[in-house]
Formats: sequence, structure tokens, C-alpha cells
Amino acid sequence: MAWLQKVIIGLVVIFLILAALVFSLNNQVSVSLNFLFFETPAYGVAFWLILSFVAGGIIGMLLTSLAMIRTSVSRRHLQKKLDHTEKQLEKARLEAGRTP
Repeated sequence: MAWLQKVIIGLVVIFLILAALVFSLNNQVSVSLNFLFFETPAYGVAFWLILSFVAGGIIGMLLTSLAMIRTSVSRRHLQKKLDHTEKQLEKARLEAGRTP
């Protein structure tokens, strides 16, 4: 089953590369972006779109990483609290077992 998954992933990657290539070839009109006082050099529409997708992917991965780090820290804190509570419970059981 692992080989089938690799083949499917390979086909999807090849399809995405071909789609990006066709998209780039069909959108070669050069445009420059203006925002307030900033103006970029003129590049193809495909370049700007692909750049925006890549930037969005990178920003998404960074935000997801921050959320994962926050979750990991919270999990460690809760694990320490659970360990401490279990020790207290065990100690209370031992003390209850000694006194009849």
C-alpha cells in the first residue's frame, strides 16, 4: 500500500508542476504593482500569483508552528500538573492505608 501512496503523491506533484508551467506560459503579461508610494518592477502575472501563493503557504506554516509550540507548552504544563496530582493521590492513599 505504501508504494501506491508514493505513486499517487508523485502523480499529484507532476500534475501540479505541469499546471504551474501551463499557467506561467499562458499569463506572461507584465504588470507592476502600486501601493501608496511603492511601485514594484514589472513581472508577469503568473509570477505575482505564484509569489502570493508561496508567501501565503509560508505564513500559514509559521502561524501553524506557533500554534503547535503553544499547544506543546500547554501539554507539558498539564502533564506536570497531572504528575504532581497523582503523587499527592498516591501519598493520600498510603496515609489512609496506615491509619485504620
